[in-house]
Amino acid sequence: MAGREPSIADVKAARHRLNGLVVSTPLLTHPALDAAVGGRVLLKAESLQRGGAFKFRGAYNKIAQIDRSVFPGGVVACSSGNHAQGVASAATIAGLRALIVMPSDAPALKIARTRAFGGEVHLYDRVNEDRDAIAGRIASERCAALVHPFDDADVIAGQGTVGLELVEQAAGLGAPPDAVIAPCSGGGLVSGIAIAVKASLPACEIWAAEPAGFDDLARSLASGKRERNAKLSGSICDALLAPSPGEITFEILRRLLAGSAVVSDDEVRSAIRFAYHELKLVLEPGGAIGLAALLSGRLRTQGQTVACVLSGGNIDPALFSEIVCAAGSAMMAGR
Repeated sequence: MAGREPSIADVKAARHRLNGLVVSTPLLTHPALDAAVGGRVLLKAESLQRGGAFKFRGAYNKIAQIDRSVFPGGVVACSSGNHAQGVASAATIAGLRALIVMPSDAPALKIARTRAFGGEVHLYDRVNEDRDAIAGRIASERCAALVHPFDDADVIAGQGTVGLELVEQAAGLGAPPDAVIAPCSGGGLVSGIAIAVKASLPACEIWAAEPAGFDDLARSLASGKRERNAKLSGSICDALLAPSPGEITFEILRRLLAGSAVVSDDEVRSAIRFAYHELKLVLEPGGAIGLAALLSGRLRTQGQTVACVLSGGNIDPALFSEIVCAAGSAMMAGR
């Protein structure tokens, strides 16, 4: 049975808890993007958030409420990178010890930054080992609290503060969105956003974006039950490879989500190039997938106002160079 679902009151409480710590990231517009999709696009740039991704919001909201008398050993979490950095940073601010179980094939930059934020890193084999079992064992040994990356009411509420900011910023622009799209792995971000946005704009459609081959949410929505991905790795979107939707998040999303847009790795690469060349933004693959869905025509955008969450910018420098230089080579070949 799924755990407790957060309410809009929980999201508002999370915002109060995060006040003064979280970056109120900008809501950006650009004529080149509007022209490309035939509508108005509002970009919520969580790539400019503390730690380079939205994850600090949920991590801190959870960690700030941990009972230290029950969990004297601090916190333990599992992550391929962005949740790891969010937990490490939040725990350091809260004065708690943090250990993060990370796949050995996670981007080197994300592993290094997790350590730089004060986290201890335990590497594991994504294909042959069970990260949840490893984290559970270590948490038990240390009397530490587990901070789940998405399937936790406090984490979801913290991520929902993205939606609160987005709605208020859009109102300030006189542009309430007809739809909002956000990246989805386990569903913590998009479910929190759905709770926040639907509370103010009930007619607004909420969409998830997933990598092709790792579209467990799309398949789960179609079947009515939580489906699993056949593989645990193999997409450029390293941040979006959770094996299945969370129990709590799926219950929220099956009620509030309009659907899930499935995007190829090549379309994500094109979106990263577009963000760099046209918008002057640096995005990681998982952070660019919502933009990829818009640019590839997965959502109805003609004459619409669509908000898109750019969830992170922690891309490996070598991969980023490869992607943007490939575009340059193609343009030179065409001359």
